Amino acid sequence: MRLPDCSTFDDDVGSDDLVDALDSAALVRALAEEGVDGARRLLRSREQEDAELRARLERLRAQLRRQAQRRLGRITADYDRQVEALDEVRLRSDAEVRERLAALEARLAESRRVDWSKLPPTDLLEDVSAALLLPDASWNRPPPRPGIGARLRAFFARIAAWFRSLFSRRRGAAKTPPSEGRPIAFAYGSPGGRALGASEIGEAFARLSPAQQQELSGNVANSLKSKERTLEREAEEKRRAVEAQRRRLEEERAEAARRAVAETENRVKEGEARRLERELKERGFVAERGESLVVTFGLVQRFARILLEEETRRLPADVRLSLKGEGSTGVYEKARLRRAEEVAHLDVPGSLLAARLAGQRHIEESTSYVFREVTSERVHVVLAFDRSGSMAEAGKLDAAKKALLALYVAIRRRYPDATVDLLAFDNEVEVLDLVTLWECRAGSFTNTAEALRAAHLLLQASRANRRELYLITDGLPEAYTGEDGRVHSGQLDRAMEQALVRATELGTVRPLRSTMILLKSPNPQYEPAARLIVRTMGGELVVTDPGRLGVELLVRWAHGVETERRLLPPAPAPGPTAPAAPGGRGRRRRADRRMGG
Repeated sequence: MRLPDCSTFDDDVGSDDLVDALDSAALVRALAEEGVDGARRLLRSREQEDAELRARLERLRAQLRRQAQRRLGRITADYDRQVEALDEVRLRSDAEVRERLAALEARLAESRRVDWSKLPPTDLLEDVSAALLLPDASWNRPPPRPGIGARLRAFFARIAAWFRSLFSRRRGAAKTPPSEGRPIAFAYGSPGGRALGASEIGEAFARLSPAQQQELSGNVANSLKSKERTLEREAEEKRRAVEAQRRRLEEERAEAARRAVAETENRVKEGEARRLERELKERGFVAERGESLVVTFGLVQRFARILLEEETRRLPADVRLSLKGEGSTGVYEKARLRRAEEVAHLDVPGSLLAARLAGQRHIEESTSYVFREVTSERVHVVLAFDRSGSMAEAGKLDAAKKALLALYVAIRRRYPDATVDLLAFDNEVEVLDLVTLWECRAGSFTNTAEALRAAHLLLQASRANRRELYLITDGLPEAYTGEDGRVHSGQLDRAMEQALVRATELGTVRPLRSTMILLKSPNPQYEPAARLIVRTMGGELVVTDPGRLGVELLVRWAHGVETERRLLPPAPAPGPTAPAAPGGRGRRRRADRRMGG
């Protein structure tokens, strides 16, 4: 059977990840030295040079802008729905007003055709009742006050009526006929009036004169017209309120659209930052600690390997070969995969069987087994460095951290099972891992005695047949720990005595190869004091610059010799000293404190 030609098919498997387009070593260095900000800076600088990275960023930005446009569309659609709802309310209100105005017009036309000598139609009873109860209607006004003549006539009439009643009582005459009286007022003195029933309205109609009926018709018409005007005014106020609310919504919509457009680029930048952070977390370069991102152990380990490669290139050829290990033992053991370099010795059948037993289809790190050569010696190394305040000057602390990282990887590469202890000391001693080593900051004074004591405890309890100590410092012992556990600083003589006591204890450990690395300083007293400590513990002193610190450490680890030596006479043995000039010793102590931590 003839197999198809796969070269005619395009490879559609690709990646749009930003990290994949960056140089791995440059990314690791930027993350280790500057954190996530360093990765962002590297991404911006590489964008101008790498067309593929620039294309990936443009695709990401286009996607983020489309998301911003969808967000803008949702915002404007929300405002449009509110405007449509307002329009529906306005149209519904206008329709209701038109219906009510039409009903009022019909009632007004009907009121003009009413025969006011009869009871009005039922739909006009409310309007007629309101017109009858108007306080200023002629039938509701009080009668006019009578004049003098009328009052005189009324007086004589009452007298005549009294005489008639007097004679009628004597004669037993019949009852006097009742007087007609005057009309009854419906709403006299009451501005609101009262409700009238149909019978009362009929009685009122029977008492109204033709002129009063015309007046009642006009009042009914005026009442209906007043209702029309009130309804139109209310409808106009509602329309103005709706229009004002619509204008406000349109202004808010325009402002929201402007803000969304202005925030688009900010959102694009934030989206790029989140994408980069997500990719870095997925690859195990950074991790969340509280609300910030910090580098991981894996990233620091990769950075340490890069530093080792850089420092190795500066080493002589014979030292490079010695870093690769000693002669082969020929004895191998089957063990789990620890480092990427061991993949060449992978036990494929055993790893595949372990993967199948674990329910996995492919070989992974957790199920990978390799054949590892058994080393002929057990190794224990203590790496101690000074992190006092003076180490923050001239980049000495950063140089020490980088050199120790490179040496750590070199030890692990040659002896995977070696015990490596990292110690940082200022007033106190702290045991570190790779991450805390890289993150440590300068502290206070230099407590060399406590560092030597901690190294002595670790190495004395070790069962390794190769024990080594590397101690990095830049000055004199400035502090010591008293018997009460308190740290005392400023007493240089006492601190030096304690350091020599601890160096004597450390010198009893066998076998032990100890090396003190003193970073150069203009103070002439530092090197003699360091040589005295080294001679006491039976070690070796290296005086070097921070830039050559990594090389010196790797040379010593490879059992090389000092590459840079200062030819100074040996330090005199401790003995009685000549008396100092008055005030000279105090001035020297103050100068030492200034030059130390």
